[in-house]
Amino acid sequence: MIGRNDTDRFARGTGRPRVVIVGGGFGGLWAARRLARSGRVDVVLVDRNNYHTFLPLLYQVAAAEIEPEQIAYPLRGVFRGQQRVSVALADVRGVDADRRVLHTDGPDIPYDHLILAPGSLTSFFGVPGAAENAYTLKSLEDAVRLRNHILACFERASLTEDPARRAALLTFTVVGGGPTGVEFAGALAELVRTPLARDFPELAGKTPPRIVLLEAADGLLTGFPEQLRTYARDRLALMGVEVRTRAGVAEVGPTDVRLGDGLRIATCTVAWTAGVRGHDVAGAMGLPVGRGGRVPVLPTLQVDGRPEIHVVGDLALPDGQNPPMIAPNATQQGRHAAANVLRLLKGGTAKTFRYRDKGAMATIGRQAAVVRLGRFAISGLWAWVLWLFVHLAYLIGFRNRLFVLVNWAWDYLFFERSVRLILPRVTMDDAVCEAPSEAAPDAAKTGGAGDAAPDRAGDSAGA
Repeated sequence: MIGRNDTDRFARGTGRPRVVIVGGGFGGLWAARRLARSGRVDVVLVDRNNYHTFLPLLYQVAAAEIEPEQIAYPLRGVFRGQQRVSVALADVRGVDADRRVLHTDGPDIPYDHLILAPGSLTSFFGVPGAAENAYTLKSLEDAVRLRNHILACFERASLTEDPARRAALLTFTVVGGGPTGVEFAGALAELVRTPLARDFPELAGKTPPRIVLLEAADGLLTGFPEQLRTYARDRLALMGVEVRTRAGVAEVGPTDVRLGDGLRIATCTVAWTAGVRGHDVAGAMGLPVGRGGRVPVLPTLQVDGRPEIHVVGDLALPDGQNPPMIAPNATQQGRHAAANVLRLLKGGTAKTFRYRDKGAMATIGRQAAVVRLGRFAISGLWAWVLWLFVHLAYLIGFRNRLFVLVNWAWDYLFFERSVRLILPRVTMDDAVCEAPSEAAPDAAKTGGAGDAAPDRAGDSAGA
């Protein structure tokens, strides 16, 4: 963290306008890049981490497919050699909008324009026990924690002779049928069916691993064409994933999940990918907060009455629009806010933001993906190849691209995951749940993936 005695570093003095950006994610990073190229302003990028995380591949860290550092890149490395860009490792505490000063846990940082791009947090939709007992996927720490837990569950299952406890340890529940949930369920199925099956021969013939994907809506992958949703459902079923739609979660306990219809699933692992909300930093800064924890802003992405404050990415809710809380929207808004800042500094007026939907994609394991490009729908091998190319292209850093590609190739050729490490070390008592009182007879009440008709997507899983 920055010390109080470093305040002078951020004192005004260059004579150039200063733009402070909160958040080193997609919105903040793309805004900083656009401003840096202009050469007309000083930029201070504030983040609690010193790196940018490529969130679309976060689930692969949790599924032991790639290393966490392979999808992260140092923020200072991005702007190396650019003298007008500074990086401040700090937590935001608030803002004095009248004085135009950002408060952090280190020094106060004055600004001429402020761009807020802190991202989002997991939304649990008020489901009891979800925040305490579910695993989330919003940060590298989350992904590593979930990976460690999954591997620890197998280790503990190999040591127990109690069938009920072993079943709970080897039942992995994914909540949310959006792209992240679908991708993680597919990656997890490949992990437990091949690499971990080889690692734990003592479990062969006993309780087979079970993966359950829960979605509160009546289908998977909202916004995708019908044929792609059907393909995703069928592909997951082929991989052994149980897809349960219209399965809203009512409660998450340490050893089970209770659905809205009273059904209980004994499980020691609940991965929550069901939804997001705007970051809490907006409330700490005294900004208005609307639907989904997002800040209502003008169509220009400016806060009403505060034209020098711009909000982008998952936190922004432009008037009359409802752009998706995804990386392409954040990058578009980041560039747009930066361009508006430059227009305002030249005495011009800010322009209205319009989200340009370039499509959507999700991978479902080996040689399988779904891609929507305008009116075109692609599935299967070529969609998977396109998914690989796009994600490698947007990943920051040549080294990261190279190592991710190597890991993907190794996994593809040898059906092997190279990151099956419980690191940092955890004790078994900390890593896995206690034995359930009894196994929940859920299979007798509800069929598997074939009985549900997932024809609509969504990350929703509310009570």
